[in-house]
Amino acid sequence: MTSPWFNTPAMRDLRRAFERATGAAPTHAARAPGRVNLIGDHVDYAGGLVLPMAIEQSCLALAGRTAPRGRLRVHSIDLTEHVEVSTTAIAPGDAVPIGHWASYPIGAAAELASHVPGIDLDRFDIFVQSSVPIGAGLSSSAALEVAIAALVASVSGVEVDPVELAACCQRAERRFAGVPCGLMDQATSVLAREGSLLLFDCRDGTHRHVRSPEEVRYFVIDTRVRHAHAGGAYARRRRDAEDAAKALGVPTLRVACAEPWRSRLDTLPQAQRDAALHITSEIERVADAARALEDGDLHRLGRLMTESHTSLRDVYKVSCPELDAAVDAALACEGVLGARMTGGGFGGCAIALLDANADANFLVDFPYELAARSQIKPTLFEVRPSGGASATPLPADDA
Repeated sequence: MTSPWFNTPAMRDLRRAFERATGAAPTHAARAPGRVNLIGDHVDYAGGLVLPMAIEQSCLALAGRTAPRGRLRVHSIDLTEHVEVSTTAIAPGDAVPIGHWASYPIGAAAELASHVPGIDLDRFDIFVQSSVPIGAGLSSSAALEVAIAALVASVSGVEVDPVELAACCQRAERRFAGVPCGLMDQATSVLAREGSLLLFDCRDGTHRHVRSPEEVRYFVIDTRVRHAHAGGAYARRRRDAEDAAKALGVPTLRVACAEPWRSRLDTLPQAQRDAALHITSEIERVADAARALEDGDLHRLGRLMTESHTSLRDVYKVSCPELDAAVDAALACEGVLGARMTGGGFGGCAIALLDANADANFLVDFPYELAARSQIKPTLFEVRPSGGASATPLPADDA
């Protein structure tokens, strides 16, 4: 019989670390997955459509009220660091520097407490450990935020609307970590369903699950080239998109997918025009990709993914040579239906869509094709559409 998620070897190791440090057992557990976006990048902050899936790699968290009164402590097993803050007033930049690793969990807890009645952060000890690669475009930060928010809600005995929980985590990343992200990453970590992709509307939070066909496999290619979204490039692209919307007189570029705004894109300055062209075309590709999945037209889905990469590379210019080499190498392999960079870009991961019968050959052929194009040594692994975040009180014999 399979152990419940809160009694896996990784969670048992985390529990032992909690007990050694605090002298007591944790009372609650949470997990939140990372995500990979099949198609629809750099559109979430423009109110667009996205089509991501949660992955098995996840952030695990444990909590108990074992800290001193008036204090909140967060311990990272991966970094062997901990941060302690006062719970009386947690503001961005006060407790920890903006962008520090602890700004993500502390921000998530603080935003939830600010927006949801009944959340009490007093005396929290929180231990976290994650298997989501950092900086790879697989939403390690969102997994951390969502795990903390779900954990805090569970300890406080408060049920939180899933979209509101995701929105609190998004606000935390913006205000405490300084990353001007959209809602896709957090929403996927919360709302995902095993075996399905999530068609999420970033304009209003509406969503539906699109079943993943059994005839396909998804492989992530981690180039191991790391980015920092809080740096300049990601923020500049977002400003370009916002400036383009302002110049067109629309609230977001989602509106510019329709006429008469679509025909006015060529009148914009170059950077704004590129943002508008990529975002409007990408939103349409996402809608087409969801229809292709539902129709079982996997070749069309693959073409849309590859077109998406071309736009991200040539129009929005958020790819990099290592990602381009990974995508080209994947497309040269038999049985690959489509491939693209995924995430914010400037490094990180690509995703390849494969015919289910081609996965074994791909593992052999891809390194050969990549060696002809690049000297990078990526990590290659299969991902499956997984379920969203969970949080629970621990049974007495586990607590």
